[in-house]
This record gives sequence, structure tokens and C-alpha cells, in this order.
Amino acid sequence: MHEQIQAATVRVFIALAPPDDAKEELARALRPAYDAYPGMRWNRIEDWHLTLAFLGELPTSAVSLLRPPLAELAARRRPLRLALSGGGHFDERVLWSGIGGDLDGLRSLAGDVRALVREHGVTFMDRPLNPHLTLARSRRGDASSVVQAAAGLSAFTGRTWEAERLHLVGSNTGRRPGPIHYRDVEAWKFGSAG
Repeated sequence: MHEQIQAATVRVFIALAPPDDAKEELARALRPAYDAYPGMRWNRIEDWHLTLAFLGELPTSAVSLLRPPLAELAARRRPLRLALSGGGHFDERVLWSGIGGDLDGLRSLAGDVRALVREHGVTFMDRPLNPHLTLARSRRGDASSVVQAAAGLSAFTGRTWEAERLHLVGSNTGRRPGPIHYRDVEAWKFGSAG
């Protein structure tokens, strides 16, 4: 009996990631919330990302076809200047940090990424871009922790940073029990061509 070496599908999205020092700055601001709300399901700092397009479960062949055009798109774009700023929640269940800086450039990049994906025959749910970084989720029946953590983060203003790479990210969601983990399938530096 032969084991399958590579999965036939992978759950993927296209994203930007803050640099480590910007993430560490936010993590320091979150320390009181980490201590006060240990029951929340906190995302790992290395998994923090800003989703531009969530593609869902795709055949690995479709993911392979997207790699060259995404590399070309990244090479044609300049890095975006962004910042982590404030905090809030979705439906009292998901804690997030907001994004500031070049939001027009961010919306333009997301639009170009989504158009490229559609041009290459990949269908996905095209939701409006709501720039944020997901930090944690509440446990069932504990919405007050998320609301209070968001209030504690509302005054946070992080330093400005450059988003230097476009990331194609895979996740293990739905593949096994436990926390979600992300891994770069590939990442491309902005402005790396000519």
C-alpha cells in the first residue's frame, strides 16, 4: 500500500504579513489581554497576516498555476507602507487589530490579486476587503472577553512598516483537530523585477 505523498487539495489564501518587530510591538500591547483572558483562542504571532483574497480549498494543480502570475504581479508592485492600529471585534467572537497607512494602495493590490486569480480560472467567494489582523477568537459563550480585549487595544498605534512580500499561504484547517497553523506555500518580494 502506497501513501499519497502530496495532498490533492490545499486550503490557501493570498496575504501580506507585518514584519516581526511590528508584530512584537502589538504583542507587547496585548500582554494585559493575554493575562486577563487566557481562555481565548489566541492566534500564534507567526501566523498573523492580512488576507487579500481567501481562495479556500483548491486542487494543488490550480495553486501551481497561480504561482508564476502572482510572482509577476509582486515584481511590478512597490511595497506598501502600513501600520497596525487600534482594535475591534467581529460579532463579539473575533478580536482584531486594524490596519492604517496606504489603504488605497492596499485596496488596489487586493483588487489586482483577485482579478488575477479569476483570470486564471479560480472561483472564490469575493468578499469586500476589510483590512485587519485576526488576533484571537472567543470560546463559546465568552463574548465579553473579546469585547473587553478590543476595548483595551483601541488606543494602540503601531509604527509604520513596509509590506515587502506577497504571500501565498496554506492552512491545515479542516485537516486535523487542533489549532489552525499557516505556512507559506511561496512568497514574492515586491518590486523585485528590473
